Amino acid sequence: MVEVAAGDVGGQVLAAGLIDEVRMDVVPVVFGSGKRYFGSVHAQHLLEDPDVAIRGNRVLHLRYQVRR
Repeated sequence: MVEVAAGDVGGQVLAAGLIDEVRMDVVPVVFGSGKRYFGSVHAQHLLEDPDVAIRGNRVLHLRYQVRR
C-alpha cells in the first residue's frame, strides 16, 4: 500500500491511472476561496459511489473506488 496526499502530486498519480482508492474527510469549513483537491487535472476521472461513509463529530470520512 502506498498513500499519496492530495494536491498536484495526487493529481499526477490519478492522471497516470495509479490510484485505486480515494479517501477524503469532509469538514464544514468555509475558507472564502478554494483549491482543487487534486490540483489541475485535465481529464475526467470517475469515482464509484462511496463504499464507506463514517460520520464523526462534524466530519464525514468517505472512501471511493476509482472507476476503471
